[in-house]
Amino acid sequence: MALERCDVEKLAYLARLGLDDAQLDSSTASLNTVLDMINAMQAVNTDNVTPLANPLEATQRLRTDTVTESNQRDDYQALAPAVENGLYLVPKVID
Repeated sequence: MALERCDVEKLAYLARLGLDDAQLDSSTASLNTVLDMINAMQAVNTDNVTPLANPLEATQRLRTDTVTESNQRDDYQALAPAVENGLYLVPKVID
C-alpha cells in the first residue's frame, strides 16, 4: 500500500501540521519507505519461532528471601505518642 501526496496532505491536515510542497514530497517518500519496510517484515515466515520475553534471554537474578534485621517494632512504638494494640494512633484528619 503506497501513500499518495493527497493522502499525506489529509494526514497533515488532521495532525494540524503545516507542511509546504517540499516537505509534503519528502514526507510522502519517507512514509512510503516505512510502509515498504513493514510489508517486508510481515512477509517473513515466523511459524516455528517462539516468542521471547527478553531479546537477550536474560533471567532476573533474585536474592534469597531471608530475614536480615530483627523486629524492632516495640522499640519504635515506645517513641510514638499514641499506640494501641500494636497500631499507631493518629488524629482524625477528615471530618
